Amino acid sequence: MAPGNTSKVYVSPLIGYNTHVQTYGWTGTVFDGTTGGTTGHAKRLESISITNLTETSGNVVYRVHGQTYGWQGWRQNGAQAGSIGQAKRLEAIQIKLTGALAEKYDVYYRVHCQTYGWMGWAKNGDPAGTTGHAKRLEAIQIVLRAKGTGAPSASSQPAYVGGAVPQ
Repeated sequence: MAPGNTSKVYVSPLIGYNTHVQTYGWTGTVFDGTTGGTTGHAKRLESISITNLTETSGNVVYRVHGQTYGWQGWRQNGAQAGSIGQAKRLEAIQIKLTGALAEKYDVYYRVHCQTYGWMGWAKNGDPAGTTGHAKRLEAIQIVLRAKGTGAPSASSQPAYVGGAVPQ
């Protein structure tokens, strides 16, 4: 007899993401709500790649707002968003799902932002972070949740501070 609960002995990760952090470079892929980046080190996120690890068809689509660049074009399935070697901070991000993936899951994400700390959870393409405030993103957490099950935890913090987001 096993000494504990064996109902979920092995659970496959649903989403993976890798961040490029000032001074440290690429930090290695993390999964399902684990913190990507750093907190308490005053280091900016410079780039990110996000990958769908489910067997469900569809894409993870994302874009970032970068220092001096503004909102960049949409990327998907592991493509780099942001810059490397240019000392430019990420300031905000949007993430959404397509296809059957979007029918089965909601994507929730939150960022740790300079001055603000952990901001509230954003969902399905809503912006997270700031624009027009010159604040760096320092870390991110991303989770896929079964459609309609809600955010991982309640938060009274705003998810985004800034002007209108171009579509």
